[in-house]
Amino acid sequence: MLSACSTALGDREAELGFGGLAVQAGVKSAIASLWSVNDVATAALITRFYKDLRTASIKAEALRRAQLALIKGQVFIDPNNQIQGIEPSGIPIPEDSPSIRDRQLIHPYYWSGFTMIGNPW
Repeated sequence: MLSACSTALGDREAELGFGGLAVQAGVKSAIASLWSVNDVATAALITRFYKDLRTASIKAEALRRAQLALIKGQVFIDPNNQIQGIEPSGIPIPEDSPSIRDRQLIHPYYWSGFTMIGNPW
């Protein structure tokens, strides 16, 4: 997992960005982002991804399930500024985190910027 902004964007030397370089270096697969992503939403998505990875048949399916959990509002920010819908439940958001307007995290900005590069298995 490459938890940084725009890790799937590349240039002539690295067509798929840092994620593509990781795969070229021997990593079987990488999840990378296509744009600057929100830190809180990324933490929610990736925590849910690893939860779903335990039961998914392939990594790409775990990513799909995690994205659907955000789309359906199953993962959200509660009024106490804690991420809910993931394990462990109630992960607190640090006070110095960038603000997040959509506490439901359903907007595509929060979940659609992530892609799997390499082997989905």
